[in-house]
Amino acid sequence: MNAPRGRTIMISRIAQGIARLLGRRDPAQNEGEGSSGAAFARVAGLMLLAALVATPIDAASIRGIEIVGDSITLRFDGPVEHARAFTLENPRRIAIDVTGAHAGSGGQAGGYVTAIRQAQFNHDTARVVLDLNAPALVHRGGFAADGRSLVLEIAGASDSAFTRSTKARSKAFDPPVAIRATAPKPTDRSAVRVPLDHRAGRVAGSQLPPIIGAKGTGRPLVVIDAGHGGHDPGSLASDGRREKDAALAIALAIRDELVESGRVRVALTRDRDKFLVLGERREIARRLGADLFLSVHADSAPNPAARGATIYTLSEVASDKVAAALAARENRADVLNGVNLGGENQDVSSILFDLAQRETMNVSADFATLLQREMSTKIPFKSEFHRFAGLIVLKAPDVPSVLLETGYISNEDDAKLLFSKRYQRDIAEGVRRAVELHFARRLASK
Repeated sequence: MNAPRGRTIMISRIAQGIARLLGRRDPAQNEGEGSSGAAFARVAGLMLLAALVATPIDAASIRGIEIVGDSITLRFDGPVEHARAFTLENPRRIAIDVTGAHAGSGGQAGGYVTAIRQAQFNHDTARVVLDLNAPALVHRGGFAADGRSLVLEIAGASDSAFTRSTKARSKAFDPPVAIRATAPKPTDRSAVRVPLDHRAGRVAGSQLPPIIGAKGTGRPLVVIDAGHGGHDPGSLASDGRREKDAALAIALAIRDELVESGRVRVALTRDRDKFLVLGERREIARRLGADLFLSVHADSAPNPAARGATIYTLSEVASDKVAAALAARENRADVLNGVNLGGENQDVSSILFDLAQRETMNVSADFATLLQREMSTKIPFKSEFHRFAGLIVLKAPDVPSVLLETGYISNEDDAKLLFSKRYQRDIAEGVRRAVELHFARRLASK
């Protein structure tokens, strides 16, 4: 698919989404009724379409992935900017990030590769993940002369060599300068203003939470979401203590630390033990005009030895099985006695992910890296601290969002930490430093 055709298809998808958002009816049903309303809807639709089309959507797409023997070929429908390959453990994987590209879907496995997954890592970077049946490393590679394909040669390796490679620098590959694409400059907030999800608002049926902290509306607003609550306890520790209580205590500690800094405004989605559907949490941040959304949780696993913090950002395709399992577990929070209390608006989300979210995903990923760096001096993280998955609570299209798993409540040592005031303050201090640096960088880049 060439770039103009891809753009046409994308615009068509936008138009279909706008039609659903405006509640378009069959033309025959509109004859003789509400002509002025229909005209307004058409004008509003065109204005929204013009705003959406202004977003950069011409990046190349991954057209296909072929594996022949030990050779892996990624094909693109246009020039890309850059690629890098690196390895991940538990399970063994090779990951390939392609900057200036949109993710495609899947690919035909073979040789060392048992499965291929693709996802949009941020607004202009596609990630390809190759699941391996044995340790293997990329030992060379390069772009074709036209820049529309990348060939990587892999070779078997020992277990120790593979483990060492996970700590080494990634292998970088650049296409010929003459045809290299230029990535669009990221922004703090999405240039696409997507309509609010009024279904989530009706579910809420309550007043927006108060904003406290720094004086003046010009200060950045951080919305902190304490996971679970009410009838949803979240995961349980071996002694019966509940994730929802740890999440609220940590969220309150973060709020107090940010307020004391005097540099940002702060709001909580909940400041007491009450239930909120996932979409409502996200829409609170959007309705308040948040500049950053942080959802606080505690992880759990069948293996009681698992411990350490993890940070999640949004992707429709999970980075690994662990991330997929967590997303499935967290996204079930809206289900009570078999009834889905959330009712996600698919008409909205179908256009959000392709457009506005591409911008905010980049900012979210940058903040995730910063957050781990600032917290890790006192908070232990898992070796693969940044994962991504299709978490409903992170799907605000125009608010950078991360989910922080502060430790494993299923681990006895982590559980003690999660409920200790000192650990909660350590988390809050790390978050405060990351938030201050994040907004200082965004301000300096303008």
